[in-house]
Amino acid sequence: MSLRLIQIAEHRIGPHFAQLARGLGSYGSAEVATRLVRLLTTVVIARSLAPAIVGEAALALTVFELVRVLERIGTGQQIVQAQPEELAATCNSVQRFYTAWAAALMILQMLVAALLAAVFHRPTAAAMLAVLTLVYPFMAGGHVQFYIAMRAGLVTRLARIGASQSIADQILTAALLLIWPSPWSIVLPKLLTAPLWLVLARRAAPWRPDPAAGRIPAARMLRFAGPIMLADGMSALRTQGDNLIIAALLGTSALGTYYFAFNAGVGIVSSLVTAFGTVAFPMLCAAQVGAARIAMLRRIALGGAAVFVPIVALQALAAPFYVPLVFGAHWAFAAPLIALLCLAGIPLLIAQITGCWLRAQGQVGTDAANSTLTCVLALGGLSLGAHAGELKFAVVGLIAGQTLGALWNGSRVLLPALGLFRIHVFPKESRS
Repeated sequence: MSLRLIQIAEHRIGPHFAQLARGLGSYGSAEVATRLVRLLTTVVIARSLAPAIVGEAALALTVFELVRVLERIGTGQQIVQAQPEELAATCNSVQRFYTAWAAALMILQMLVAALLAAVFHRPTAAAMLAVLTLVYPFMAGGHVQFYIAMRAGLVTRLARIGASQSIADQILTAALLLIWPSPWSIVLPKLLTAPLWLVLARRAAPWRPDPAAGRIPAARMLRFAGPIMLADGMSALRTQGDNLIIAALLGTSALGTYYFAFNAGVGIVSSLVTAFGTVAFPMLCAAQVGAARIAMLRRIALGGAAVFVPIVALQALAAPFYVPLVFGAHWAFAAPLIALLCLAGIPLLIAQITGCWLRAQGQVGTDAANSTLTCVLALGGLSLGAHAGELKFAVVGLIAGQTLGALWNGSRVLLPALGLFRIHVFPKESRS
């Protein structure tokens, strides 16, 4: 019954700019609500914990995010892109494959936690990482339903899912910090809110396996999964590896400052950019290959620039004023870092649009190559800056590397796609 509902909904998804605006509006309003609560939590963290304690929690969450990126194996994208006659079989295959994969990730993360304790002498971070392995069964339970909802264009429901979990996470974090100022108060809510995500995802698009539909060939899933996992892995390494480099070169106290500055600065923009990609990808897939899809890409690019450039500029310029006022005078020294990190929103937007276009075109190998290049440039710049011994130089190097990578990749993909600049750097790939 739910698959029939999806097929009906698909006919209503057309290449119209209004759809992008509505979808981003749904996510944007949800993100505003989330950020208001997260702002409160960040204030509580800033006023309750020292940078070194924040750094301990940041280390555990960073390693968790780096392991968790392996769950992004492209199974959800295959549900979004599947032909209507293969949708039921694709969902059957994805459910079976993803459940086994989540179990493997639990084992891997436990091994990483043991390594963190035995080799790097971080028992607290290791214990928190081990507890977070319990998140994976909840992710597996709602994986298919979540991407069925994305395929059907149910962006409002998906926005509510993300906002509900994030708000619950932040409220629990603030409450725990008030009664228990500990790095555990930052980490435990990630697990405690996982059941909420599962319930909401399963309600968004009810689905049950259909044995009569069979399954798609495993080889097809694996061919698609490898490049997607590499691309998302490089993106995650770019966004999480900075924490590891700063911890290694500048110490956990510097990591605590950076973690705070990132969340107070680029955090809101990066969340909105991710939401933008969640709305844009199904729209590109739904548009007919050729002139219609190129027109949709043009609308998405112009709409993204119109929304995010003013947000980034305003937030960067206002940082010296709102940081000491909101977070306390003792965090005023971090205002320049926050202003710099805000600027990362523009290369993140370019990279998001580039990746959505390539995946909609089936060019997942090119997407993986682009993500690898940007990751190397961003973390390379960060490392060079960190070797200078100051956090601000590390941030400058990070932003410079991200910008260079995004502009280089975008110019070689988006400009030729729009007919503005034709050059063939990568070999063409067939659509999957």
